[in-house]
Amino acid sequence: MLVMALVFGASLAANAQSRTITGTVLDASLGDPVPGATVLVKGTTRGVATDLDGKFTLEIQSGDRVLVVSFVGYLTKEVEIGNQSTFTINLEEDIQSLEEAVVIGYGSQDKKEITSAVVGVKPEDFNRGNVANPTQLLQGKVAGLSITRAGGNPNGGFDIRLRGLSTFGANSSPLIVLDGVIGASLDNVDPNDIQSIDVLKDGSAAAIYGARGSSGVILITTTKKGTREPSTTVSINSFATLDQATNLIPILSPEEFVARGGQDFGSRTDWRQELIDDALSYTTNASVSGSFNNTTYMASVNYRDNNGIVNGVGNERLNTRINLSQSAINNRLRMNVNLSFTNVDSESINDAAFRYATIYNPTAPIFENTEDANQRFGGYFQRDLFDFYNPVALANQQKFVNEIKSALTSYRAEFDILPNLTASAQYSQDRRNELIGGFWSIQDFQVGLGARGSAERITNDRQQKIFESTLRYETEVMDGLNMTLLGGVAFQSTKNQGFGARVRQYLFDLGWNNLGAGAIRLGNNTNLYSYANEDQLNSAFGRANFNYRNLLFLSASVRAETYSGFGENNQTGVFPAFSIGSDFTQIFDMGVFSQFKPRVSYGVTGNLPPSPTLALGVFGNGNRIDLDGDPLTTDDIYVGIVQNSNPNRFLKWETKKEFNVGVDYAMFDGKVNGSVDYYVRNISDLLFNVPVSGGPNIFDPGRFNTVGSTWVNLADLRAAGFEFAIGVARIGKGTLKWSPNFNFTIYDKTTIESLSAGGLGFDELRFATPGSPGQNNNPIIYNRVGQTLGDFYGPRLLGISEAGEYILSTTNPDEFERLGNGLPQGEFGFANGFEYGQWSLNVFLRGAWGHDLYNSYRGFYENADAPSNTWNSVITDKTPTSPLITSTPTFNSSYIEDASFIRLDNMELGYNFKTNSPNLSSFRVYFAAQNLFTITNYSGIDPEVRVRDLENGDAFTTSLSPGIERRNTYFQTRSFTLGLSLNFK
Repeated sequence: MLVMALVFGASLAANAQSRTITGTVLDASLGDPVPGATVLVKGTTRGVATDLDGKFTLEIQSGDRVLVVSFVGYLTKEVEIGNQSTFTINLEEDIQSLEEAVVIGYGSQDKKEITSAVVGVKPEDFNRGNVANPTQLLQGKVAGLSITRAGGNPNGGFDIRLRGLSTFGANSSPLIVLDGVIGASLDNVDPNDIQSIDVLKDGSAAAIYGARGSSGVILITTTKKGTREPSTTVSINSFATLDQATNLIPILSPEEFVARGGQDFGSRTDWRQELIDDALSYTTNASVSGSFNNTTYMASVNYRDNNGIVNGVGNERLNTRINLSQSAINNRLRMNVNLSFTNVDSESINDAAFRYATIYNPTAPIFENTEDANQRFGGYFQRDLFDFYNPVALANQQKFVNEIKSALTSYRAEFDILPNLTASAQYSQDRRNELIGGFWSIQDFQVGLGARGSAERITNDRQQKIFESTLRYETEVMDGLNMTLLGGVAFQSTKNQGFGARVRQYLFDLGWNNLGAGAIRLGNNTNLYSYANEDQLNSAFGRANFNYRNLLFLSASVRAETYSGFGENNQTGVFPAFSIGSDFTQIFDMGVFSQFKPRVSYGVTGNLPPSPTLALGVFGNGNRIDLDGDPLTTDDIYVGIVQNSNPNRFLKWETKKEFNVGVDYAMFDGKVNGSVDYYVRNISDLLFNVPVSGGPNIFDPGRFNTVGSTWVNLADLRAAGFEFAIGVARIGKGTLKWSPNFNFTIYDKTTIESLSAGGLGFDELRFATPGSPGQNNNPIIYNRVGQTLGDFYGPRLLGISEAGEYILSTTNPDEFERLGNGLPQGEFGFANGFEYGQWSLNVFLRGAWGHDLYNSYRGFYENADAPSNTWNSVITDKTPTSPLITSTPTFNSSYIEDASFIRLDNMELGYNFKTNSPNLSSFRVYFAAQNLFTITNYSGIDPEVRVRDLENGDAFTTSLSPGIERRNTYFQTRSFTLGLSLNFK
């Protein structure tokens, strides 16, 4: 009885100490209710979400003092409870404040102080759906930043160009800086871990990175910050994606093919449907973050199983990340450790299977039960015809795998020597180990049958080490004038090494795990090599920023770098930059403008070559030499030495000088904000390998040319462009809100100013032959001095004769006409975010205009000539039908098509469930779709911009042949994703 009395008394006391409060959360500007807002008792996990009318009911206890009210798009507000029982809480919209910090090189600046072309993108603005590559998050989001990938290959990389082409070489993509680590691989980060991405677009912003900033800089910051209050948050995001092939080129049906005169093998096969199928992919991301004492932490695991629409194409990726931050000595000492490990296992097929699936004889069977087929081809139907391979056999009897293991470790320490003087040091290692396998079965008709089976194994290892140290000083020089000085040094070394081996003639199909079973190691379909190189880059840099009464802003920087891979007389380069801006709203009453900041900047940046040996005239391996000519003796056989190129002691940096004028603006108290930019860039001293005679080497005085080529600083380019961006924050009525963001870019296409140096060079460079059969001789892209880069040249189609033959303007390549250009005149992105109660809808449109594409399918398989009885024919809305063309396919103007397009790139519909659990802070379900539709007049596979030629493996010339859709392009896919996100506290 005593125990019962005590329990009863305690219950009464507890009830006496708790009470219920109610309230309404409103938009402070419009007075509209805010549904779904979180109302928490400060320091606890007890809370509720507001209903559709913005109302809430919450039970509080004795000792509860403060309510914390928050919602996406609003500033978090704390409200004293006191003795009140009813609350009306007005939330201020959290528009992109001018005080918002934007990450720049070696630090951050308030957005109001930025005087260069810098754009920050936050997670709420990222692209949605099955995004496997971090760059996909930005596609179409930043004016001037072009991110493209034709087709739907899950293993395919993205071509990234910022403000167009800045080099011929391999470093044409922007520099990636991941959590302060320069040049880090994107393999080291999963999109789900990214907190923000900032893009340094102009030369003045990128110049602080000196020799690596010519193609722009993308700064990626991962989620590594926690609160100082003891807490733990667990987040889970899991989704499944269905991919389907779309936009297949129309071809003749089996009946139409036979009626035209095609050979009938008696079957009816839809080869594309036999090759492709719907693909399911799965992704799960889990992270835990929090803090204790003076330590914050974040650990994440990201697993992705991405499958392609062809069996045997896909990748499995596991990324783990640990970020730790520790402070000591009253927060004067701050230490960070970032560790990331990624394993990627991918499988691919020969992309030629897509070509043959389109044009293979539709009356042929997949298999045939004949002795010849069973013995030679594994039962697959094959015929000894030129360029005629069963696509299903090709996909199954060749196999290619790639295993990548990457690790990024970074250690950083900062110490406040004085309240306004901070020293920092950071050391990082970025390792990437690649293991490649290739296999051609003994019964593979394309390669393996003639080689009697072949296999290869390749390893490529890269290790980059960077140490950087900076000193930062802030002071008020005079009343109203604030100054921030930054100085630093950096040391970077990069080592590459690897080997490869390929053999042939197997007794059984054993593949790359037993190269010793291949009997022949010399000649066709064999290889054996190894390599290693190392380079060093040493840097010193400084920057000064000034702010006068938030009215006038000025920034100046310089970086000096010495690189071991250039000529001995030109190993050091200096890269200065200057920018200035002024917010006119601090001087004038500008009405609706809350910011109007004109700015001007100028910066010089450089570009590192993709190889550190170009200036050296290094030696390589030549042919095998039998000294006595007797094939029965082997002890006198050696591999000869050949020089790859002549040395050039004057070889130096590629240099880009960029002038930018722009305006940052905000209107209606920041509800509308954006920027306008115009830039001009002059790029000089581009590296190129040019033919030379056997006379004196003008780039190495006192010596003679010993081989037929020398690397020189050859070309000068000019480019310009106009960029515009505008965003509006949450406009609408009641609970319906709309947040549109629009950007576009107009390019003044790259012009070739010069292709000569020291009396060497070219008037033009011709590239990109259409290919075999029959079109291997005449390149179709001419790069001429004084004209735009990437121009198509060829005969113009004047008509078709009654017999179905071409009537061409000329057959002389020197008389060909300019037919178009593969680079776009402009690009745009239009994002729309809608909110209604617990619902959210995001719709993103993207497009490009003014670029042409060579439709290679039409260029080879549209005509009704004699070979069309072997291959199927494509029939598009541009195919002449009366009369049919009977000429042998020949490149001409009719195959260059305007590829302008508008695409519904991303759409996501989500619902945020109300959660009454004290431990479940949010629960969201969403449905997303990618590539829903495309509006275009292009009749090929994909109208996406092609900034390089995928069949040109030379890093220095592939960018000189844009605008070609090759026949091996992976089919387009349309994706549908269903997922859920959970957050626990």
